[in-house]
Amino acid sequence: MTETQGPAHKRNMTRRKVVVAGGAAVAAVGVGGGIAATANAGQVKSATPSASSSSAEACYTLTSETTEGPYYIDADKIRQDITEDQEGIPMTLKLKVIDADTCKPVKNAAVDIWHCTAMGVYSGYEAMSNGGGGGGAPTDAPSGTPTDGASGTPTGEPPSGAPSDGTGGGHSEPTDDERYLRGTWKTDKHGFVTFKTVFPGWYQGRCVHIHVKVHVDGTWTDAGYEGGHACHTGQLFFSEESVLASAEVSPYSTNTTTRTTLDEDTIYPDNGTEGGLLKLKYKKNDIAKGVIASLTMGVAPDETHDSTDTVPSATASASAS
Repeated sequence: MTETQGPAHKRNMTRRKVVVAGGAAVAAVGVGGGIAATANAGQVKSATPSASSSSAEACYTLTSETTEGPYYIDADKIRQDITEDQEGIPMTLKLKVIDADTCKPVKNAAVDIWHCTAMGVYSGYEAMSNGGGGGGAPTDAPSGTPTDGASGTPTGEPPSGAPSDGTGGGHSEPTDDERYLRGTWKTDKHGFVTFKTVFPGWYQGRCVHIHVKVHVDGTWTDAGYEGGHACHTGQLFFSEESVLASAEVSPYSTNTTTRTTLDEDTIYPDNGTEGGLLKLKYKKNDIAKGVIASLTMGVAPDETHDSTDTVPSATASASAS
């Protein structure tokens, strides 16, 4: 795949402020008959980092940085239930955020997620997509030409010439006030954050995915979350088996857009959980009952990875002095 290397380790992003919409947030609930979800910890390298030197060896693999894509809207919905009135397979998404160097949980971080509907439409950008039922798809620019959204320079090589999210992190201005399937919530003292949503659909040029962004060093107030910087910008991916199962369920079964598989996708780093591949739990013959998705994300809280910063995954480590 083609990736664009953006400015690395930038600091002091401009002040970021979000406002609570509609008062109290809705608590997330489980699906699938109460099946418990657990975060994937398969990448832990050592249970406790060495304290014998000033430069301890990292205990976890950094989760891959990927493009923000053109459809990010700075968090204006502080909530765990982002479903609104969208149809689809109910899904509980449970993420754990840890410091890749120390394996300590990153608490009170602001985690944003956003994704398309079962028909491939993003809220805030409905005018840029026709939806899967009409064979259209969201594009990186109103013209539908694969670009980075900002400069108009072609990026990547989407399958069959289809538009993709691009790799330059270009941003498109919203076309409407809809905000379904978007939300922000804070991690607890153990680094966990849970969202209630629906299983995403697909659109031309991209596999099924969820966008995620982690903000740290800000302040939670009565108004929401202020300040800080993004220490991780990535995407979460789904196994081909689960997507095929979802495609048998309405309304996904009415999405006529040609689907890009996980292997064909130009954004997925092809490195499993390190690259954002979710751990999924659902009834094999009845995915319509619900899905529980989970993942542990290793981040570098002192670094800044925003919309222009796409960095290949790596295992952070340092030799003892």
